[in-house]
Amino acid sequence: MYDLMCDFKWGHVFLMTMGGKAGEVFTEINVTPLTDVFLVLLVIMILIAPLVNQTVLKVDPPGQGPPPPHTTDKTPTINIDVNAQNIIKLNGQVVNPQDVFGLMKAIKVEQDKAGKKDIPLNLSSDGDALQKYVVTVMDAAAGSGIKQLRVLPIRH
Repeated sequence: MYDLMCDFKWGHVFLMTMGGKAGEVFTEINVTPLTDVFLVLLVIMILIAPLVNQTVLKVDPPGQGPPPPHTTDKTPTINIDVNAQNIIKLNGQVVNPQDVFGLMKAIKVEQDKAGKKDIPLNLSSDGDALQKYVVTVMDAAAGSGIKQLRVLPIRH
């Protein structure tokens, strides 16, 4: 690159070269701003990293309350139990396979027995049961058209 400088008093034009010999291309990169940006990003990541670990979703199940009043209502219900060995039981019978579609088939059989689609479903689980099985039951209930889902307190 060339810069022209004029001295108006004397009328001379000076030719100045920048970056070395005449005709050479300037190929150096100033890495100082790049380094500054990386350091700022590093500081931001260091400050935010501990906050990410603290914002983990924590779901506390309902606690043990007083027992519900005993009703003599003969409305059909579906009782699903997830035990500590992660075995899903529907009205006391083990459900196989223990995936959403297997549960939906079992719920459909119970709905057909009752003669209606919207049957209340009671879901209880052991404290040591994996949450993925409880969520599988909830997904199957929603997929089967269940509108009344009761999540009972955890047994220990």
